[in-house]
Amino acid sequence: MLDRRLHLHLATWLGQWPAGPGLHVVGSWRRARPAWDGRLRPAVAVRAGASGVLSVPPDRVAAVRELTRRPDRLLRALPGAVGHTGWATHDDVFRWSVAPAPLPDVGEWISPGTAGLPSWLRLFDRAVLVVRDDEGRYLAGVGIKRHDRYGHELAVGTVPAARGRGLARRLVAQAARRVLDEGAVPTYLHDRRNAASARVAQAAGFSDRGWRSYGVYPS
Repeated sequence: MLDRRLHLHLATWLGQWPAGPGLHVVGSWRRARPAWDGRLRPAVAVRAGASGVLSVPPDRVAAVRELTRRPDRLLRALPGAVGHTGWATHDDVFRWSVAPAPLPDVGEWISPGTAGLPSWLRLFDRAVLVVRDDEGRYLAGVGIKRHDRYGHELAVGTVPAARGRGLARRLVAQAARRVLDEGAVPTYLHDRRNAASARVAQAAGFSDRGWRSYGVYPS
């Protein structure tokens, strides 16, 4: 059975869930308003097996439904269909976990405005989870994208010199436990070709259930 928090997250984030067989294009006001980082996400889709929901701005539903008649062109033509020609279409594995791996905590929660953090972590408006070396230099970190009250997506990054130590998986598991404690379900998205991110997710307790997410996002 699908976790209730995940069900509520998808229904809220996309505008509809669940879906019957096929791809269902739905309009949502969320696609026309800034997301967690103040930037638009004019198209977001989640597909589970043969069923999926593609969420777009209400005034773009008809154009995108017409586009879905040609599945071979969908990802390439989707940015233009939602009014953002030139933006990229991201194609990801969609994972979630309600039982993160019991890995030991490794990071500390600090302000995203703390000196020395990479620019991507400074996009967050709440505490981020980081590992620093003995001299206070950033090694790895996780930020939480709070899409809605029910679903929080984890983003992780490690500097090249610190990779291979298991920091990312421990940070993801630690952050996932915090999200669950807050009453939401933690999600994790990564490019289907990113084997390293897939290994981190799997080790942290985020299994690949064959779900997919894609969408039009700013670079």
